[in-house]
Amino acid sequence: MTELIFSMITAFLVTFFITPFAINYFRFVNVTSTDVHKKDQPLVASSAGIPIVAGLIGGSLLFIFINIFVQQESMALVNLFAAMTSILIIAFAGFFDDLNSVQVRRGDHILGKRGLKDWQKPLLTIPAALPLMAIMAGDTQMSVPLIGTVDFGILFPLLIVPIGVVGASNMVNMLGGFNGLEIGMGLIYTLALGTFAVINGIMEASMIFFVTFAALLGMTRYNFPLAKILPGDSTTYVLGAVIAAGAIIGDMEKAAIIMSIPFIVQAILKFYSRIKLGHFAADMGILQEDGTIKSRYGKSIYSWTHVMMRLGNMSERKLVFAMMGVQSVFAIIPFLQII
Repeated sequence: MTELIFSMITAFLVTFFITPFAINYFRFVNVTSTDVHKKDQPLVASSAGIPIVAGLIGGSLLFIFINIFVQQESMALVNLFAAMTSILIIAFAGFFDDLNSVQVRRGDHILGKRGLKDWQKPLLTIPAALPLMAIMAGDTQMSVPLIGTVDFGILFPLLIVPIGVVGASNMVNMLGGFNGLEIGMGLIYTLALGTFAVINGIMEASMIFFVTFAALLGMTRYNFPLAKILPGDSTTYVLGAVIAAGAIIGDMEKAAIIMSIPFIVQAILKFYSRIKLGHFAADMGILQEDGTIKSRYGKSIYSWTHVMMRLGNMSERKLVFAMMGVQSVFAIIPFLQII
């Protein structure tokens, strides 16, 4: 466990110290987005996923170095490098999305940056599945909630793996828009999945989750209200890839699916809004004079955030912590099956 602790410290420090430079650079090259829940609606640096990935890769490489050259222990290096490659490809796709910083308005409200078109996002994330497909990562037998154990055979690498990577990355990308929301929820499910992996003796998967947790922890100072940098799609894509890659190489898909239920519900709500409104509803609300946030869709619910706004007197900070509470509930459920 010593190597894991040093790797987490490295991931935290790399992200923590690189982020201020990333903020200045992204402002300089205009990779920014509107922080819509502030009175002056400032343009804030975006794409926090880049320094997060830097910390993740730095911590992962140190973990591998200590295991191979110091402790001289055997590791599933192919699995780890495949997972890291998938995460890097996803980060590239997310950053490409963040580069389009044209601000979008609907009526009197700013919805944030334009980004890629809806059909382009899943298309760009497909290549990220190839490394995990190529090494035949994971066990073809998978425990499916409410169904039981299913042996997918050759369909696992050819079908389940790409669906998992593309689905997870785009699913996590559907919930955001508030300072600290993506990072806060990410802290909970990466910590929970890492702990679940350790309990089950899955060290490679635990490394991916714990190092990501540490990198996210290094980002909290810059992303929680008042945010100096927004997550951008590079963060949400990467977090989805981390869930998928860790679950696949650790054969812990069931736990990952259960912890991802908030995002599954969000995806259902978002596609419902597409049918009802003709476009995906925005998670963001309308800032009130007293600092609370009101839904722009009235009593209609097209997102988890709309549910929280309807509770009344919900500031941005309160909403974020409420969503972290929702994530915590689902993060606990897999452990109840162990006890």
